[in-house]
Amino acid sequence: MDVFLTFLPGILAAYAILLVAASSPGPSVALLLGVGAAQGRAAAMLTTVGIAFGSVVLNALTLAGVGLLLEQAAWAFTALRVVGAAYLGWLAYGAFRKAANPTAVKVREIGHQTRGRLILTGFALQVTNPKAIVFWVAIHAVSGIALAPASVVAVFFVGAFAISFLCHGAWGVLFSSQAFRAAYAAGRRWIEAALGTFLAFMAFRLVTER
Repeated sequence: MDVFLTFLPGILAAYAILLVAASSPGPSVALLLGVGAAQGRAAAMLTTVGIAFGSVVLNALTLAGVGLLLEQAAWAFTALRVVGAAYLGWLAYGAFRKAANPTAVKVREIGHQTRGRLILTGFALQVTNPKAIVFWVAIHAVSGIALAPASVVAVFFVGAFAISFLCHGAWGVLFSSQAFRAAYAAGRRWIEAALGTFLAFMAFRLVTER
């Protein structure tokens, strides 16, 4: 328990970034909207399963890369934090720009697919999404679990899967409602402003925290 508590602050910070990443409209949300429109909520949830497992793969690959980098060079941790902060700062700028000029959420057109195909489509989209890949780099810049024991890593993976699944699943369910889409469109300016503020704070924290 003491070991887990040592890594808990970093894990919570990483979860907060993941929560924002999974809640931000992007390619996966566009896909879920298209699937939901074409085949309904159940199909959107199957696609969400694929997206969540894609996140697990990115989590594992990024963690392995970060761990290897930290083993090879003492300066790697500082470099990782700078890269993560720069990316979060760029995302914050993008969020503030969207807040100033909100745009409609795009829906990806998709035909009818089988259950297995839906899961595979979600998985493939997530593991090839550059935004998701760099987000995981930023996440592990603050998580600190690259040097954690296997038990802590396992707990982190379970929590990360749950966050990805629940957030993307919520998009699939909520955006199937015309009323929710209208409410989101009306409040998107403030949503993007809040996301930008959070991302800017995390970027600042990355470059100033010791």
